[in-house]
Amino acid sequence: MDKKALLAETLKRRIISMELAPGAVLDEVTLSEEFGLSRPPVRELIRQMAAEGYLELEPNRPVRVSSMSHHSLRNFFLAAPLIYIATTQLAAINASKTDIEQLKQIQKQFREAIDNNDLEGRVYYNNLFHLEIGKIADNAYLMPSLERLLIDHARLGKIFYKQPTSDDMQQDLDAAVIQHEQIIQAIEQHDVAIAGEIVRIHLDLSRRRMTEYVVPAGIEVPLSY
Repeated sequence: MDKKALLAETLKRRIISMELAPGAVLDEVTLSEEFGLSRPPVRELIRQMAAEGYLELEPNRPVRVSSMSHHSLRNFFLAAPLIYIATTQLAAINASKTDIEQLKQIQKQFREAIDNNDLEGRVYYNNLFHLEIGKIADNAYLMPSLERLLIDHARLGKIFYKQPTSDDMQQDLDAAVIQHEQIIQAIEQHDVAIAGEIVRIHLDLSRRRMTEYVVPAGIEVPLSY
């Protein structure tokens, strides 16, 4: 992996893991020195990541990690079912045997992260699972929206997973593993209707848990998908 690709992967991991908090300022000079890059490729990468939704660029202001305002959270909960269901149903139409094997491999890593109580792994492999489904969907109009959703889904998930693991939460984690398996099965069988229904239920599981911890009183969130 070259230095620029390493910087990109590292920044994305730091953002979705909340190591870099929403609204945090990025210093180009520090990044250049840390990764042994000159300023031009760092600036180019920053522009690319801003287009993807990881960073915010404003005239005469420093580069910042994308924020998570009340407005953006409400939009997340409104848009998530539309995008996830559409990409999952398209994946059920398009999936090849190779695609299914890749999904199963990611699912194995997600299940191991839950079994090992690996907080970072849970968030990362859940994110990767849904991103892979988006790639299988192969729709140039939906993919940018999915990638943007996954940034905040991962960050919300990190907040959620930080909570002490209760019996109730463990049941939800176990349910998430089962639902991933069911999603893979529906995609493998090219069952568009079932794929859409399972991912809707899966998103509702995430929504209920996330809103318990991160949605302040007064913010309206859809009660169901």
